[in-house]
Amino acid sequence: MQPLAVTHLTSVNALGIGCAATYAALRRRQTGLIPNNFTADPLETWIGRVAAVEERPLSKAVGHFDCRNNRLAHMALAADDFAPAVADARGRYGPGRIGVFIGTSTGGILETELGYRGRPSPHATLPPSVQIRYQHNLFSVVDFTRAFLGLWGPAAAVSTACSSSAKAFVHASRCIAAGLCDAAVVGGVDSLCYTTLYGFHSLQLLSPEPCRPFDAHRSGISIGEAASFALVERAGPSAADAEIVLLGYGESSDAHHMASPDPNGAGARSAMAAALSRGGLRPSDIDYIVLHGTATQMNDEVEDLAIAGLFGHGVPASSIKGWTGHTLGAAGMMNALAAVCALSGHLLPGTLNTSVVDPRVRIDVLLQNAERQAERVLVNAFGFGGSNCSLIFGRC
Repeated sequence: MQPLAVTHLTSVNALGIGCAATYAALRRRQTGLIPNNFTADPLETWIGRVAAVEERPLSKAVGHFDCRNNRLAHMALAADDFAPAVADARGRYGPGRIGVFIGTSTGGILETELGYRGRPSPHATLPPSVQIRYQHNLFSVVDFTRAFLGLWGPAAAVSTACSSSAKAFVHASRCIAAGLCDAAVVGGVDSLCYTTLYGFHSLQLLSPEPCRPFDAHRSGISIGEAASFALVERAGPSAADAEIVLLGYGESSDAHHMASPDPNGAGARSAMAAALSRGGLRPSDIDYIVLHGTATQMNDEVEDLAIAGLFGHGVPASSIKGWTGHTLGAAGMMNALAAVCALSGHLLPGTLNTSVVDPRVRIDVLLQNAERQAERVLVNAFGFGGSNCSLIFGRC
């Protein structure tokens, strides 16, 4: 594939507003997880909650889009000089030549949940403040982003559970390669809601403590929320200042079970192998792996099996879920930020909260931060139903 230049990034997550806050917390090994204070009903778990979202309503001009998910998106789009960077690209390419592809798993479903909870009786209709099209709808965050940035190129919401925002990069790459656009805003936005918190609780996958990926005593996930975006462009003179490029991607669908991955890791391995092949790379070319690393028993076991089968033991790997929690549809984009930290920030973040690696794990799980620069980084994002995606980023 033709490499794509990653020319600008922004993020809002439990570690703070802006990429600098994320990188500083990674370097300090300071978690953003807190005891659950989101649900009114008791639920013993830890969450990665973004502070002050409730205090940042959207302006009246775009008030019909107002929901927690779109507020997160707005906070990220307004940070890191991202909007000016997109405006510059819009001036070079035109608003119709920049696509918008965003991964999300639940969109603004929280507004609908609160609407149902607030009804005076079980038979009452939803209040007029609940606008399904502009809030709950998965395309809502894409629609809002296009309106905020003044873009009208190709657009799509990607909802493949926890691989959603990784696959958003794939959509952008294909549309640019097909000549449908010259650049794209790629992102992942998912916000805390009752559906995911109580849903994962019903599956007995929520940890009562901060999550501990690949730990011998791991007990499940900590759910987080985030909004992260990247501006990607055709690699070439127009993106000459880019330091980071997308070198390859791979997708697979093992379709083993609705909620559990293929126990042999075949789907995950296939996605990683396809990313290497598309990038013209060998396993030995990868310097660091950003793990999906959710801290559930099965997911970590299967990811270890897939990576060990393809890469052996020698490649350092770590999960950032101990900092931010599992941000679900935004997880792939958050892992891409960690890849950029390794490529340009000279930091491989060690896996937070993990003290003793499961003795059955065969890959090289980093426990402490490593001050070194990587040249090529593999990013994993694996979702329910066996929807897998791997990305490879490198230095330009």
